[in-house]
Amino acid sequence: MHIVILGTGMIGTTVVCEIAKFNGIDTVTAVDVRQESIDKCLEIANSPKVVGKVASLETEQDMAQVLMDADVAVACLPHSLSLIAIKAAIASKCHLVDLVGSRFNEKRALHKEAQAAGVIIVPGCGVAPGITNFLAAQGIEMLDEAEEAVMMCGGIPRHPIPPLWYQVVFRLESVLGLYTKPALAVENGELVQLLPLTGLEKITFPEPVGVCESVITDAHSTAYILKDKVKHLYERTVRYPGHWGKMNVLSELGFFDNDAISVDGMTITPRVFTEKILAPKMLGRSNEDITVLRVEVRGMKDKKATKYTWQMVDLYDHGRNITSMAKTTAIPAALMAKWIALKTITETGVAPIESLIVRERFQPFIEEMSRLGININFNEEVNA
Repeated sequence: MHIVILGTGMIGTTVVCEIAKFNGIDTVTAVDVRQESIDKCLEIANSPKVVGKVASLETEQDMAQVLMDADVAVACLPHSLSLIAIKAAIASKCHLVDLVGSRFNEKRALHKEAQAAGVIIVPGCGVAPGITNFLAAQGIEMLDEAEEAVMMCGGIPRHPIPPLWYQVVFRLESVLGLYTKPALAVENGELVQLLPLTGLEKITFPEPVGVCESVITDAHSTAYILKDKVKHLYERTVRYPGHWGKMNVLSELGFFDNDAISVDGMTITPRVFTEKILAPKMLGRSNEDITVLRVEVRGMKDKKATKYTWQMVDLYDHGRNITSMAKTTAIPAALMAKWIALKTITETGVAPIESLIVRERFQPFIEEMSRLGININFNEEVNA
């Protein structure tokens, strides 16, 4: 089996390393536009299975050429290239696992094309979207009647510093996209769009985290896939106290706007200006981070009010020398690619993870993640 990884940044390199360890995978090709990035990836992976390839990834034709002889691919690319990668995979008849969950409706529109090509496309397959999605789906499946599912997740610094108590793990552009995009959710069984940065609530995690705050953010594919199975569904993003208030002030004042303005004869958007100002203030004190996750699903089971809770507090991985966010994002994607390659998953079409890792597949996937260092605790509360 030949698996191609598109993009060899922090996540792509971690995916390469994990997939190279799996039995049944013969070759892993790490693809990037920069030779230096590939060289670093190969050095870290240190596996005879892994080879590197420099290639343009700008167009559908570029990617299709790379994927032509692959069995499965994992896209670890910017949001802007996600849909292009999916179309290229369908054209190349190559299965694809994509970390990006945005623009789901456009991706779902390619379902029949993917089926005709005999491939499966799995969008939003990381930690959130990703792990949170299938936990919510499984909780709903376990109930007789589901009232509410809330998915909470956040990547936060191990050593937060003022004034924002946050550090960027990947790209600030993606973070600000999350902060400015209307939040898709489900209320009373219907899709709704809520204003960004709304619904502020406190939430407490075990040490070393403590008290945090969350706001409602985009629920991605879960809103579409699960809306007919639960009355209310929300996704929430977690930060340390105070961060959301400061981001909300900037938003209200227009610092995140994309409309161009003129300053002393120069044209710039407020958002680009804000990115330049915020970037150095979000570098953090160290690379150490924490990923917090909690998914709560409540409803009726055997005529009793029941709540299922899954929770994770994952720290920087010193054994792998990678951030927690890199590990918890890469491992679900790597496992999904493995399951597709080894035909544990045989569906075709566009299928988000919440439609795949439920029922009989749920516990085996959880157990494989645990063996790879992602440990999620489960709790059940029943009120007579």
